[in-house]
Amino acid sequence: MTLEIITAPGLAPLGHGFFTRRGGASSGVFAGLNCGYGSSDQHEAVTINRTRAAEALGVAPEALLGVHQVHSARAITVTEPVTGPVRADALVTDRPGLALSVLAADCQPVLFADHHAEVVGAAHAGWRGTLDGVLEATLDAMEALGADRGATVAVVGPCISQGNYEVGPEVLDDFLADDPETARFFANGTGNRYLFDLPGLGLHRLRAAGIGEATWTRHCTYADPERFFSYRRSTHAKEADYGRLISAIRL
Repeated sequence: MTLEIITAPGLAPLGHGFFTRRGGASSGVFAGLNCGYGSSDQHEAVTINRTRAAEALGVAPEALLGVHQVHSARAITVTEPVTGPVRADALVTDRPGLALSVLAADCQPVLFADHHAEVVGAAHAGWRGTLDGVLEATLDAMEALGADRGATVAVVGPCISQGNYEVGPEVLDDFLADDPETARFFANGTGNRYLFDLPGLGLHRLRAAGIGEATWTRHCTYADPERFFSYRRSTHAKEADYGRLISAIRL
């Protein structure tokens, strides 16, 4: 099966894509394009999958860069292939030939581009990273390379939608303590739980930060098991592990 890659007009003609699970070498609960070495999938299968993604982007496998994601607000600038695990949740570069990637399985993968300045970025933004400022940190790091946030485009890729994302009251409390206006991204769920609009919050934070354009592809990872991995869906199904989707962009 060939790879399925979701692209966004605002990021074209740059090489980029939000890869679905279709077209990979993994099997079982990881069936398809699992690109996460942190999963319990066979290492060889993940390597094949990442190589296929790199080839689709037109870069060598070693030029498909990523970080050890820790739900932080840290964005790093890369000028050459990263050696060893770097703990961060976003990458930016102005160097052609490097593909910046993030992994997700319900969290937001966000790809950034300032076409005129020729600076790109990629961020992994779950609720904690979004609250702590990973999206703004990515824009700051891009500006340090000469980008203009007012001319920057950001696209939120496939992630969990509000109707499928139930959280506890402690999550709402954390957001209200930071900004009472974020209450509008929560709806009543079951009992004392709430339904949280993660992509809605991401777009709000990006626009409040002064970005030129921010959109969501409107794909829900939880609701479409044929195309996407989902941590929460796997948990509800009591599966032992889950695959990781890769999203990437390059100059």
